[in-house]
Amino acid sequence: MIQFSVFNAASNIDGTGVFANQRIPARRKIGNLGGEVISLREARKRAAKTKRVAMVEFGNGYALDASINPNALRYLNHSCQPNCYMRCINNRVEFWSLRPIKKGEELTCNYGPTHHDGKLPCRCGASNCVGYL
Repeated sequence: MIQFSVFNAASNIDGTGVFANQRIPARRKIGNLGGEVISLREARKRAAKTKRVAMVEFGNGYALDASINPNALRYLNHSCQPNCYMRCINNRVEFWSLRPIKKGEELTCNYGPTHHDGKLPCRCGASNCVGYL
């Protein structure tokens, strides 16, 4: 369930992004990432077959495949200076605002460690960009 109105549009960071359709106050839950909860083994098999991975591993043997039954939050891009954070709890992925987000602003979060192992160039454009995911 998405608790604030958002929309998908072309992103300056990468492909499609998620944008606020209204002002979002700081420290508010924006919504849950849609998807299918699957085993970690199945998640890694699926990820190996696609270029654009939309997978979140929970650390308990399960993962969320956001390419199946997705919602608008599936397109939330990475930034080294994010305005949101991701919280994984009870096999759910929640996105929360770190600071006030303006209407029309792109929502971003720091993905943390990824399967790219520091080899995918980061295109977030932040002043503190680390250069790779």
